[in-house]
Amino acid sequence: MPAPIVLFVYNRLLHARQTVEALQKNTLTKESDLIIYSDAPKNSSVVAAVRDVRNYVKTITGFRSVSIVERDRNWGLANSIINGVTTVVNQYGCVIVLEDDLVTSPHFLEYMNAALQHYELDPKAFSITAYNFPEQTMLIPYDYVWDTYAAFRCCSWGWATWTDRWNRVKWDMEYYETFMRNREAQELFDRGGPDLTQTLTMQHEGRIDSWAIRFGYAHYANQMHCIYPVKTLVANIGLDHSGTHCGVSPQWEHASIDECWMPLKFCSANSLDARILKSLYQACVPSKRSIITRVLQRLPILSRRVQSYFAGTD
Repeated sequence: MPAPIVLFVYNRLLHARQTVEALQKNTLTKESDLIIYSDAPKNSSVVAAVRDVRNYVKTITGFRSVSIVERDRNWGLANSIINGVTTVVNQYGCVIVLEDDLVTSPHFLEYMNAALQHYELDPKAFSITAYNFPEQTMLIPYDYVWDTYAAFRCCSWGWATWTDRWNRVKWDMEYYETFMRNREAQELFDRGGPDLTQTLTMQHEGRIDSWAIRFGYAHYANQMHCIYPVKTLVANIGLDHSGTHCGVSPQWEHASIDECWMPLKFCSANSLDARILKSLYQACVPSKRSIITRVLQRLPILSRRVQSYFAGTD
Protein backbone atom coordinates (compact mmCIF):
# COMPACT_ATOMS: atom_id res chain seq x y z
CA MET A 1 0.00 0.00 0.00
CA PRO A 2 1.51 3.37 -0.99
CA ALA A 3 2.02 5.97 1.72
CA PRO A 4 -0.87 8.40 2.30
CA ILE A 5 -0.60 11.85 0.73
CA VAL A 6 -1.42 14.81 2.98
CA LEU A 7 -2.24 18.03 1.13
CA PHE A 8 -2.63 21.38 2.90
CA VAL A 9 -4.80 24.00 1.19
CA TYR A 10 -6.04 27.46 2.07
CA ASN A 11 -7.20 30.20 -0.28
CA ARG A 12 -5.33 29.74 -3.57
CA LEU A 13 -7.70 27.97 -5.93
CA LEU A 14 -5.56 28.21 -9.09
CA HIS A 15 -2.48 26.90 -7.29
CA ALA A 16 -4.37 24.09 -5.57
CA ARG A 17 -5.95 23.01 -8.85
CA GLN A 18 -2.56 22.75 -10.56
CA THR A 19 -1.15 20.80 -7.61
CA VAL A 20 -4.01 18.28 -7.67
CA GLU A 21 -4.08 17.92 -11.46
CA ALA A 22 -0.37 17.08 -11.46
CA LEU A 23 -0.92 14.51 -8.71
CA GLN A 24 -3.76 12.95 -10.70
CA LYS A 25 -1.26 12.21 -13.49
CA ASN A 26 1.04 10.27 -11.16
CA THR A 27 1.66 6.57 -11.67
CA LEU A 28 0.45 5.56 -8.19
CA THR A 29 -2.53 7.90 -7.87
CA LYS A 30 -5.24 5.23 -8.02
CA GLU A 31 -3.57 3.23 -5.24
CA SER A 32 -2.97 6.24 -2.94
CA ASP A 33 -5.13 7.80 -0.22
CA LEU A 34 -5.35 11.60 -0.34
CA ILE A 35 -6.06 13.46 2.91
CA ILE A 36 -6.74 17.19 2.53
CA TYR A 37 -6.53 19.73 5.35
CA SER A 38 -8.33 22.99 4.66
CA ASP A 39 -7.60 25.82 7.08
CA ALA A 40 -10.38 28.24 8.03
CA PRO A 41 -10.27 31.91 6.95
CA LYS A 42 -7.99 34.16 8.98
CA ASN A 43 -10.19 37.16 8.33
CA SER A 44 -13.21 38.23 6.28
CA SER A 45 -11.14 39.17 3.22
CA VAL A 46 -10.39 35.51 2.39
CA VAL A 47 -13.74 33.91 3.23
CA ALA A 48 -14.82 33.66 -0.41
CA ALA A 49 -11.44 32.34 -1.58
CA VAL A 50 -11.39 29.65 1.12
CA ARG A 51 -14.93 28.66 0.20
CA ASP A 52 -13.95 28.33 -3.47
CA VAL A 53 -11.05 26.04 -2.56
CA ARG A 54 -13.26 23.91 -0.32
CA ASN A 55 -15.87 23.56 -3.05
CA TYR A 56 -13.15 22.49 -5.47
CA VAL A 57 -11.50 19.85 -3.28
CA LYS A 58 -14.89 18.18 -2.80
CA THR A 59 -14.86 17.38 -6.54
CA ILE A 60 -11.45 15.65 -6.57
CA THR A 61 -11.41 12.07 -7.86
CA GLY A 62 -8.85 9.56 -9.18
CA PHE A 63 -7.33 8.52 -5.86
CA ARG A 64 -7.97 5.35 -3.86
CA SER A 65 -9.82 7.58 -1.41
CA VAL A 66 -10.17 11.30 -0.70
CA SER A 67 -10.70 12.60 2.84
CA ILE A 68 -11.19 16.27 3.70
CA VAL A 69 -10.64 17.90 7.09
CA GLU A 70 -12.13 21.40 7.22
CA ARG A 71 -10.79 23.42 10.13
CA ASP A 72 -13.49 25.40 11.95
CA ARG A 73 -10.97 28.03 13.04
CA ASN A 74 -7.76 29.38 11.56
CA TRP A 75 -4.85 27.23 12.73
CA GLY A 76 -2.14 28.89 10.65
CA LEU A 77 0.15 26.89 8.38
CA ALA A 78 2.62 25.67 11.03
CA ASN A 79 0.07 24.41 13.54
CA SER A 80 -2.06 22.90 10.80
CA ILE A 81 0.88 20.95 9.38
CA ILE A 82 2.17 19.79 12.76
CA ASN A 83 -1.28 18.55 13.79
CA GLY A 84 -2.23 17.07 10.42
CA VAL A 85 1.04 15.24 9.81
CA THR A 86 1.11 13.93 13.39
CA THR A 87 -2.40 12.54 13.04
CA VAL A 88 -1.76 10.82 9.72
CA VAL A 89 1.78 9.55 10.29
CA ASN A 90 0.82 8.00 13.62
CA GLN A 91 -1.99 6.15 11.87
CA TYR A 92 -0.08 4.98 8.78
CA GLY A 93 3.56 4.82 9.88
CA CYS A 94 4.79 7.11 7.11
CA VAL A 95 3.48 10.08 5.15
CA ILE A 96 4.00 12.11 1.97
CA VAL A 97 3.31 15.83 2.42
CA LEU A 98 2.47 18.58 -0.05
CA GLU A 99 1.30 22.16 0.17
CA ASP A 100 -1.03 23.74 -2.36
CA ASP A 101 1.62 25.31 -4.60
CA LEU A 102 3.70 22.29 -5.62
CA VAL A 103 3.44 20.78 -9.09
CA THR A 104 4.86 17.27 -9.23
CA SER A 105 6.34 14.99 -11.87
CA PRO A 106 4.31 11.91 -12.91
CA HIS A 107 6.94 9.83 -11.05
CA PHE A 108 6.77 11.82 -7.80
CA LEU A 109 4.69 9.28 -5.87
CA GLU A 110 6.65 6.37 -7.30
CA TYR A 111 9.92 7.92 -6.16
CA MET A 112 8.65 8.92 -2.72
CA ASN A 113 7.26 5.46 -1.98
CA ALA A 114 10.41 3.73 -3.23
CA ALA A 115 12.58 6.04 -1.12
CA LEU A 116 10.39 5.57 1.96
CA GLN A 117 10.86 1.83 1.64
CA HIS A 118 14.56 1.99 0.82
CA TYR A 119 15.56 4.36 3.65
CA GLU A 120 13.12 3.20 6.34
CA LEU A 121 15.79 1.23 8.21
CA ASP A 122 18.68 3.53 7.35
CA PRO A 123 19.76 5.05 10.69
CA LYS A 124 20.93 8.27 9.03
CA ALA A 125 17.76 9.08 7.02
CA PHE A 126 15.39 11.50 8.74
CA SER A 127 13.34 12.68 5.76
CA ILE A 128 13.04 12.56 1.98
CA THR A 129 12.36 15.41 -0.40
CA ALA A 130 11.49 15.41 -4.10
CA TYR A 131 12.78 18.94 -4.71
CA ASN A 132 16.20 20.00 -5.90
CA PHE A 133 17.53 23.37 -6.97
CA PRO A 134 17.63 24.19 -10.70
CA GLU A 135 20.90 23.60 -12.54
CA GLN A 136 21.63 27.32 -12.87
CA THR A 137 21.68 27.54 -9.07
CA MET A 138 23.16 24.21 -8.07
CA LEU A 139 25.02 21.93 -10.45
CA ILE A 140 25.51 18.26 -9.53
CA PRO A 141 29.07 17.02 -10.37
CA TYR A 142 29.16 15.17 -13.70
CA ASP A 143 30.89 12.16 -12.13
CA TYR A 144 28.38 11.70 -9.30
CA VAL A 145 26.96 8.20 -9.85
CA TRP A 146 23.82 8.22 -7.65
CA ASP A 147 20.32 9.54 -8.35
CA THR A 148 19.97 10.80 -4.79
CA TYR A 149 22.25 12.58 -2.33
CA ALA A 150 22.22 13.12 1.44
CA ALA A 151 22.36 16.59 2.98
CA PHE A 152 22.28 18.32 6.37
CA ARG A 153 19.41 20.60 5.32
CA CYS A 154 15.85 19.36 4.92
CA CYS A 155 13.38 20.67 2.34
CA SER A 156 9.63 21.21 2.82
CA TRP A 157 8.65 21.32 -0.87
CA GLY A 158 7.28 17.82 -1.38
CA TRP A 159 8.65 15.64 1.40
CA ALA A 160 8.11 12.43 3.35
CA THR A 161 9.07 10.87 6.67
CA TRP A 162 8.26 8.10 9.14
CA THR A 163 6.54 8.05 12.53
CA ASP A 164 9.68 7.37 14.57
CA ARG A 165 11.49 10.32 12.96
CA TRP A 166 8.60 12.79 13.09
CA ASN A 167 7.97 12.13 16.77
CA ARG A 168 11.53 13.12 17.64
CA VAL A 169 10.86 16.77 16.75
CA LYS A 170 10.70 19.04 19.81
CA TRP A 171 8.16 21.63 18.75
CA ASP A 172 8.44 23.59 22.02
CA MET A 173 12.11 24.37 21.28
CA GLU A 174 13.17 23.69 24.86
CA TYR A 175 16.71 23.26 23.57
CA TYR A 176 17.03 26.81 22.27
CA GLU A 177 18.81 28.59 25.15
CA THR A 178 21.40 25.83 25.53
CA PHE A 179 21.93 25.70 21.77
CA MET A 180 22.49 29.46 21.51
CA ARG A 181 25.23 29.32 24.15
CA ASN A 182 27.13 26.77 22.06
CA ARG A 183 28.93 28.34 19.10
CA GLU A 184 30.21 24.97 17.86
CA ALA A 185 26.66 23.58 17.79
CA GLN A 186 25.50 26.56 15.75
CA GLU A 187 28.29 26.05 13.24
CA LEU A 188 27.34 22.39 12.88
CA PHE A 189 23.67 23.26 12.35
CA ASP A 190 24.61 25.93 9.79
CA ARG A 191 26.44 23.39 7.63
CA GLY A 192 23.07 23.11 5.90
CA GLY A 193 22.95 26.81 5.10
CA PRO A 194 24.01 30.19 6.52
CA ASP A 195 20.42 31.07 7.38
CA LEU A 196 19.48 28.17 9.67
CA THR A 197 20.43 29.45 13.12
CA GLN A 198 19.09 32.88 12.23
CA THR A 199 15.78 31.38 11.14
CA LEU A 200 15.60 29.32 14.32
CA THR A 201 16.04 32.53 16.32
CA MET A 202 13.29 34.25 14.35
CA GLN A 203 10.99 31.34 15.19
CA HIS A 204 11.88 31.47 18.89
CA GLU A 205 11.24 35.22 18.98
CA GLY A 206 7.88 34.85 17.24
CA ARG A 207 8.88 36.82 14.15
CA ILE A 208 7.94 33.87 11.93
CA ASP A 209 5.71 30.83 12.36
CA SER A 210 7.66 27.95 10.86
CA TRP A 211 7.30 24.23 11.46
CA ALA A 212 10.06 23.55 8.90
CA ILE A 213 12.96 25.13 10.81
CA ARG A 214 12.06 23.06 13.88
CA PHE A 215 11.86 19.97 11.69
CA GLY A 216 15.24 20.89 10.23
CA TYR A 217 16.76 21.31 13.69
CA ALA A 218 15.66 17.77 14.54
CA HIS A 219 17.77 16.49 11.63
CA TYR A 220 20.83 18.16 13.18
CA ALA A 221 19.98 17.17 16.77
CA ASN A 222 19.64 13.50 15.80
CA GLN A 223 22.69 13.60 13.50
CA MET A 224 20.57 12.49 10.55
CA HIS A 225 20.11 13.66 6.99
CA CYS A 226 17.58 14.55 4.32
CA ILE A 227 17.60 12.66 1.01
CA TYR A 228 17.36 14.72 -2.21
CA PRO A 229 17.03 13.66 -5.86
CA VAL A 230 19.75 14.97 -8.17
CA LYS A 231 17.00 16.32 -10.46
CA THR A 232 13.81 17.85 -9.12
CA LEU A 233 10.47 16.08 -9.26
CA VAL A 234 8.71 19.16 -7.87
CA ALA A 235 8.28 22.74 -9.07
CA ASN A 236 7.12 25.44 -6.66
CA ILE A 237 4.52 27.66 -8.36
CA GLY A 238 3.97 29.74 -5.23
CA LEU A 239 7.07 31.92 -5.63
CA ASP A 240 4.84 34.79 -6.74
CA HIS A 241 4.06 36.52 -3.42
CA SER A 242 0.86 34.45 -3.11
CA GLY A 243 2.17 32.32 -0.23
CA THR A 244 2.81 33.05 3.43
CA HIS A 245 6.62 32.85 3.38
CA CYS A 246 7.68 32.73 -0.29
CA GLY A 247 8.42 35.65 -2.58
CA VAL A 248 9.85 35.85 -6.08
CA SER A 249 13.11 33.88 -6.02
CA PRO A 250 14.55 32.94 -9.44
CA GLN A 251 17.28 30.86 -7.76
CA TRP A 252 14.58 28.34 -6.70
CA GLU A 253 12.34 28.33 -9.77
CA HIS A 254 12.27 25.65 -12.48
CA ALA A 255 11.26 26.45 -16.04
CA SER A 256 10.18 22.82 -16.44
CA ILE A 257 10.42 19.33 -14.93
CA ASP A 258 11.80 16.28 -16.70
CA GLU A 259 8.59 14.24 -16.56
CA CYS A 260 10.28 11.05 -17.79
CA TRP A 261 13.00 10.88 -15.13
CA MET A 262 12.75 8.55 -12.15
CA PRO A 263 15.51 8.13 -9.51
CA LEU A 264 16.64 4.52 -9.38
CA LYS A 265 20.09 4.51 -7.75
CA PHE A 266 19.77 5.44 -4.09
CA CYS A 267 22.87 6.52 -2.16
CA SER A 268 23.43 5.68 1.48
CA ALA A 269 21.98 8.29 3.84
CA ASN A 270 25.40 8.48 5.49
CA SER A 271 27.20 9.11 2.20
CA LEU A 272 27.93 12.84 2.05
CA ASP A 273 29.52 14.32 -1.06
CA ALA A 274 31.52 17.40 -0.04
CA ARG A 275 31.12 19.04 -3.45
CA ILE A 276 27.33 18.75 -3.36
CA LEU A 277 27.13 19.96 0.23
CA LYS A 278 29.18 23.03 -0.68
CA SER A 279 27.00 23.73 -3.71
CA LEU A 280 23.81 23.31 -1.65
CA TYR A 281 25.16 25.66 1.01
CA GLN A 282 25.93 28.30 -1.59
CA ALA A 283 22.50 27.87 -3.18
CA CYS A 284 20.94 28.78 0.18
CA VAL A 285 22.80 32.09 0.44
CA PRO A 286 20.20 34.85 -0.08
CA SER A 287 20.51 36.36 -3.54
CA LYS A 288 21.55 39.99 -3.82
CA ARG A 289 18.91 41.77 -5.83
CA SER A 290 19.66 45.04 -7.55
CA ILE A 291 17.80 48.20 -6.53
CA ILE A 292 15.97 48.19 -9.88
CA THR A 293 14.83 44.58 -9.36
CA ARG A 294 13.57 45.33 -5.87
CA VAL A 295 11.67 48.42 -7.07
CA LEU A 296 10.07 46.51 -9.95
CA GLN A 297 8.96 43.72 -7.60
CA ARG A 298 7.42 46.27 -5.24
CA LEU A 299 5.53 48.20 -7.95
CA PRO A 300 2.28 46.17 -7.75
CA ILE A 301 2.13 46.68 -3.97
CA LEU A 302 2.94 50.39 -4.23
CA SER A 303 0.35 50.81 -6.97
CA ARG A 304 -2.39 49.26 -4.82
CA ARG A 305 -1.45 51.52 -1.89
CA VAL A 306 -1.58 54.63 -4.05
CA GLN A 307 -4.98 53.61 -5.44
CA SER A 308 -6.27 52.98 -1.92
CA TYR A 309 -5.01 56.34 -0.75
CA PHE A 310 -6.71 58.29 -3.49
CA ALA A 311 -9.88 56.22 -3.16
CA GLY A 312 -10.01 57.22 0.50
CA THR A 313 -9.71 60.94 -0.33
CA ASP A 314 -12.72 61.06 -2.65
